[in-house]
Amino acid sequence: MERKIAIVTDSSCDIPKELAEKYGIDVIDFPINLDGKEYYERRGMTMDQFYELMRAAQGVPTTAAITALQWREVYEAYADQGYTDVLHVSINSTGSSTYANAQQAAEQLRQDRPEMTMRIHLVDSHTYSMVFGWYLCECARKLRNGGDLRSCILELESKLGRVEVCLAAFSLKQLKKSGRVSAAAAFAGELLGLRPVISLTDGVSKVEAKVRGDAAVIPAMLKWIRTRVDDLRTTPYLLAYTSSTQKRDELLKLCKKEFGHPPMYVFQLGGVVSANTGPDCIAIAFEGKPRRLADYEPPLP
Repeated sequence: MERKIAIVTDSSCDIPKELAEKYGIDVIDFPINLDGKEYYERRGMTMDQFYELMRAAQGVPTTAAITALQWREVYEAYADQGYTDVLHVSINSTGSSTYANAQQAAEQLRQDRPEMTMRIHLVDSHTYSMVFGWYLCECARKLRNGGDLRSCILELESKLGRVEVCLAAFSLKQLKKSGRVSAAAAFAGELLGLRPVISLTDGVSKVEAKVRGDAAVIPAMLKWIRTRVDDLRTTPYLLAYTSSTQKRDELLKLCKKEFGHPPMYVFQLGGVVSANTGPDCIAIAFEGKPRRLADYEPPLP
């Protein structure tokens, strides 16, 4: 029987709508609450407008997980439409209960519809944004061109087992509001012009350095990345930014020089990610070394 494959993810992927449509990827939007008003990511406003709302807000934006009931409805719709397989790539499971909710929905559906033959392949991205969205687009492209589903998923998981992120925040306001940085530390940091350089690996964030002044940020990011790869010149990478096109262009210029080649893609961080980092940050995502033991093992026949 010929396979009919649905591909779905959540809006933390930051895949632009035109790419999602091109590769046949369904994107379920996250709700975001800001000062008592609920918004849905990717609906009704641009990211630049959302950044301005964050700057003007009294509080910090909060996101709610996509529920098991919502995923159940998504999966049921695919089953009713005759899909044989669902590839669902989720936001980092340690940062959101969305992944666990999807697991619960898939299990409930299997119990309630034992005659269902549709298979749900749920993949934990262990990360956020186009850091997994890019590789999902690549996976979708290969599937649409006749690629084997199992091989495409293994390749996707291998890429996600290598990718790392280096992020820098140019303002501590959002980090202070969210409680990720204490008010005293944020005040001292802003007073001294300190900028944190943060890594995100397998869903775990860590402050790798604190530098003084905007000009020191990108060199510090690249210095840390050099410790994670064998050779920048052979390292694929992605670039992310929020509201500042000037910082984006500076990042692009320096990365082209240091890596010796352009990025695979330059993208704007969406609401789910910027709700935690604030509207003033940049990031470099890159393919590092395999981190999980399974990535060293050959696939079973």
